[in-house]
Amino acid sequence: MKTAICYYSRHHGNTLKVLEAMAQEGEIHLIDVTARQTVQLMEYDCIGFASGIYGFEFQKAVVEFARQYLPAGKPVFFIYTYGGVKGTGSKAVAEIANAKGCSILGEFSCKGYDTFGPFKMVGGIAKGHPDTQDLDNARRFFRQIQEGLEEKQ
Repeated sequence: MKTAICYYSRHHGNTLKVLEAMAQEGEIHLIDVTARQTVQLMEYDCIGFASGIYGFEFQKAVVEFARQYLPAGKPVFFIYTYGGVKGTGSKAVAEIANAKGCSILGEFSCKGYDTFGPFKMVGGIAKGHPDTQDLDNARRFFRQIQEGLEEKQ
């Protein structure tokens, strides 16, 4: 199963750590949405979108990337990390996927070390995350996505 995950991961790289753990479970092509590149997502069996939560939402570059490049009818899934609260999580990209007739396979989220804004004054929150258990859960989530798609084929 050929999978692309379109992502944004800055600050502490929490989201990228989760994606790299998932990549140990199968063929994943990681696409940084901030890199200027030509993207052809039609060639993938399934597409993930990943981001940290910024202002209670996915980073806007990921949302715009999904709006522009997500092909109609592709199976999709979502991954996000957050410091304090999940906020609306993947709601914005899920709405785009639904509008394009994509089946949503699921979402994975976990805590991620956060020193944004006032959290910096207290040394950050969710220290040590994503941790080993978070990464194990991420790998398990991706295996379940793969197994579910293989059963449909």
